[in-house]
Amino acid sequence: MTKLTIVAHIRPHKDDAELVLSELSKLVAHTRAEEGCINYDLHRDNQDPAYFMLYENWESRELWQQHMASAHIQSYRVATEGAVEDFRLYEMTQIV
Repeated sequence: MTKLTIVAHIRPHKDDAELVLSELSKLVAHTRAEEGCINYDLHRDNQDPAYFMLYENWESRELWQQHMASAHIQSYRVATEGAVEDFRLYEMTQIV
């Protein structure tokens, strides 16, 4: 199996930044307990408090896909519907 790195950039609408932060924060403990999760780290930009980044490593893409189908991810999507202005997700493989 090849380890998968996920980098997700999340920019909520400025008025929704605290809502999105609250909902993202709820994901951390659930996700870290999932099978295949190596790390799941939430970051907030020091200069722009309305910008978040998730840095994740998974044992495999299949286990990450299970995570993406989980109940807590679905709850996050419902709770933040319309609150996120821009979302970019990158699936990456470490080279060195």
